[in-house]
Amino acid sequence: MIYDLVIIGGGPAGTAAGVYAARKQLKTKLITPDLGGQSIVSPDIQNWIGTPSISGEALAKQFKTHLEANAGEWLELAVGPKVKSIEKTDDHFAITTDNSDKFETQAVLLAAGAKRRPLEVHGAAEYDQKGLTYCASCDGPLYAGQDVVVVGGGNAGFETAGQLLAYAKSVTLLHRSPEFKADAVTVEKLSKNPKFHALRNAEPTEVKGDKFVTGIAYRDKDSGEIKELPAAGIFVEIGFLPNTEMVKELVELNQYGAVKIDCRNQRTSIDGLWAAGDCTDELFHQNNIAAGDAVKALEDIYNWIQLR
Repeated sequence: MIYDLVIIGGGPAGTAAGVYAARKQLKTKLITPDLGGQSIVSPDIQNWIGTPSISGEALAKQFKTHLEANAGEWLELAVGPKVKSIEKTDDHFAITTDNSDKFETQAVLLAAGAKRRPLEVHGAAEYDQKGLTYCASCDGPLYAGQDVVVVGGGNAGFETAGQLLAYAKSVTLLHRSPEFKADAVTVEKLSKNPKFHALRNAEPTEVKGDKFVTGIAYRDKDSGEIKELPAAGIFVEIGFLPNTEMVKELVELNQYGAVKIDCRNQRTSIDGLWAAGDCTDELFHQNNIAAGDAVKALEDIYNWIQLR
C-alpha cells in the first residue's frame, strides 16, 4: 500500500496536519514518538489562540483527542515509533521506523520539531541530572528554598526563571549577550521580583560541583574576569536543535541543521517533501505559527496530489 501522505511529528504542526489531511480525505499515516511537542513541559501557555491559559500537558491531551476524533479510514496514528530514515524512489518515498516498520507514500510532511540545545562547557555533561537540568517544570520543586541559576536570555529562559521563583530562594539569570531576547513585558515583570537577578554579558565557562552541582563559573565579557556563582541547581534554556537527522542527506538544510523551506507553501528542496514547525528555518518558532504553517503545507500537498 502507498499512502497519499505520511506526517512525521505530533506537536502542533503534526496535529494540525493530521486533522486537515483527514478532512481532505488523504490516505494518511501520522508517525510520532509522542504527542504534544516541546511545550508539553510548560505549566502555563497563555498564547495558544482561543485559550487564555492552558498547561502543556492539557494541550497535548487536546491534540490527542482531536487526532483520535479524525482517525479512521483516512488517518492512521502510530504513536510510539520514531522515523529512522526517509528514502526517495522514482515516484514515492520509503520510510523506515526504529521498530523496523516500513511505509511507502507519495508525499511527506516533516513536522518533527526540535530538541533542547545542550550546555557545552566543562562539567555540564558530568552534572547533567545531578543539579543541571533542562526542565524547570520537572525539577523546579526539588530546589525549594535554594539558590538557582538559569542560563539563557530568551523567552524560555525568563519563563523558566518565573517558574523557579515560586520555589527558589533566589534565581540568577545568565545571558551571554548585552541585550535580552525575551519580550520586554516579561523582562520587566520578572525584574520587579526581589528574588530575581539578571547578569548580561555573562558567558558560562564551567559547571562546578562535588557529587552534585555547587555552582557555575562564568566570564564577565565586559572585564574578562572569571567569576563564580554558588547555586544548587542550574537550568539551561539556550535554544533548540532541529530534529532533521532523517533528512540531512535528502533536503537542503541551513547552517543550524534546519530544513530550508519556501515560506509560501512549506515546500523543501525536493519535490514531494514539505516541512513545518521548529524543524524548519522559519524565522519565528511558536505553537500557533507551527500549526498555521502545517495547514499551509496541507493545502499545497492536497493540490499537488490531485495534479499528479
